[in-house]
Amino acid sequence: MALKYSNKINKIRTFALSLIFIGFIVMYVGIFFKSSMWLMTIFMLLGLLCIVASTVVYFWIGMLSTKAVQVVCPSCQRHTKMLGRVDMCMYCNESLTLDPSLEGKEFDEKYNRKQKES
Repeated sequence: MALKYSNKINKIRTFALSLIFIGFIVMYVGIFFKSSMWLMTIFMLLGLLCIVASTVVYFWIGMLSTKAVQVVCPSCQRHTKMLGRVDMCMYCNESLTLDPSLEGKEFDEKYNRKQKES
C-alpha cells in the first residue's frame, strides 16, 4: 500500500480547517443540553477553544509560509512553497528537494527529521 503524501503547508491548513468544523460540531452538541446550563456552557467553551486554536494554527502557518522557500516545480512549472529538505508540489504532488544528495531518491518524509550524530 503506497502512502499518500501531500505538501506540508496544505496538511497544516487542512488541520486548522478541521479544527473549525470540530469546534462547530462540539458547539452543536452543546445545544442538546439546553436543560443543563453548565453542560451546555462547557460544550460551547470547548467549541470556542477549538476555533481559537484554529485561528492560532492559521496564524502560525501563515508566518511559516512567508519564510518558506519558493521553488518552480519541474513537472508542472508552477511556483510552490517548500518546507524542509523534501516536500511535495502543492499542485501536482511531484516530490521536491533542495538537497543535491537526495536527488533521484524515492520520496520519504523521514529525510526532514534531524539525524542524531554519533
